[in-house]
Amino acid sequence: MLKKSLLQGLWGDPDFVRFWVSRTVSNFGTLMGALQFVAVLVLHASPFQMGILSALGVAPSIVISFFAGVIADRIRRRPIMIASELGRFALLASIPAAYLLGELRIEQLYAVAFFSGVLTTFFDVANRSYLPTLVRRGDLIDANSKLTASESFAEVTAFSIGGWVAQILNSVVVAAIGGLTFLVSAVSLAFIRKLEPDVEPSQDGGNVLREIWQGLGAVWNDRLLRALAVAAAAENWTAGMMSAVVLVFGVRELGFGPGMLGTIFAIGGVSSIIGSIYAGRAARRFGFGTALVGGYAAYMVTILFIPLAREPLLFAGLMLTMAQLGDGFFTMFMVQENSLRQSITPERSLGRMNASIRSLGLAALFAGSLVGGWIAGVIGLRMTMVVAACIGMFGASYMALSPLRSVRGLD
Repeated sequence: MLKKSLLQGLWGDPDFVRFWVSRTVSNFGTLMGALQFVAVLVLHASPFQMGILSALGVAPSIVISFFAGVIADRIRRRPIMIASELGRFALLASIPAAYLLGELRIEQLYAVAFFSGVLTTFFDVANRSYLPTLVRRGDLIDANSKLTASESFAEVTAFSIGGWVAQILNSVVVAAIGGLTFLVSAVSLAFIRKLEPDVEPSQDGGNVLREIWQGLGAVWNDRLLRALAVAAAAENWTAGMMSAVVLVFGVRELGFGPGMLGTIFAIGGVSSIIGSIYAGRAARRFGFGTALVGGYAAYMVTILFIPLAREPLLFAGLMLTMAQLGDGFFTMFMVQENSLRQSITPERSLGRMNASIRSLGLAALFAGSLVGGWIAGVIGLRMTMVVAACIGMFGASYMALSPLRSVRGLD
């Protein structure tokens, strides 16, 4: 009976399982922190060099996402994902090769970060656009729940595993393992047997800028997608502001060591796994739109536990832990949000829709990081985090006032 139940649903679909394996191992490779460990432990990079390394991995994606969306709507998406994974495998494999030859330099890591960021953008846009062609619309929430659960597990374990490998062996080994995960991902995708539908030819004579504009228009002109885009931008702005100050706040004002902070933050990953499991149940019990908006709003409220943290250390730890529980609410939102986007967008526009929302979110993340770092010096760390949560609540309010609240399901 147990074996039969495990083979029911999507776990009984070999193609979905191959896709799940690809996403899971790819996330591990992305989150192991190979470039950061090599830069710090092998090349002894300065904080300024680390900043450049991080920026090169994110900034190009803001623009590249638009073009990735057009390409994902012009050709089949699975070959894009396979090529992206093979490219990332080659880039990371170049690090141990250069190390063994005694030629490893920080400039090489810059190049790897930049081109990995570009390939990751193509992979992510094609990935999210491919899922609706692999599973039925009614299975989207279940599929996204399973994929998000594995992503959350990777968030909890991947960086920690990378750290232990770097400590026991060598950080270059982390790069080698990370590269192999991308190779495994590509092979798993290659063995998917279900054929993608034919792609409709473009009606714009190959005008890329016009197709990008149409993708933005598809988001803006649809009230549901527009509300989701505003919420995504608000959340990313909040995340950018928080990332600029939360580590400094935890170490300097609260007195936590990096190890203890890492342990507390790992609770957020566990909470995310639970949230991914209950996303479908919440949508059925409270209504899809109510669960969607409520999960997002609850996450933003839990952020306020962080600026409430203060001595004694036990109380501060409790407040930070309470904040991590909010990750489960946000994961529920993400599962439902991805499923809704994939469900209501025409097949022909999926790539550009995903790319448009992704680019807006990345731009907000980049801007929020800069603004958070700047205003923290003016109003302090605690008030900066309060402002960040308020910006997130604006996104929740916008969704609550939109037609999203009345959405009952995906069918």
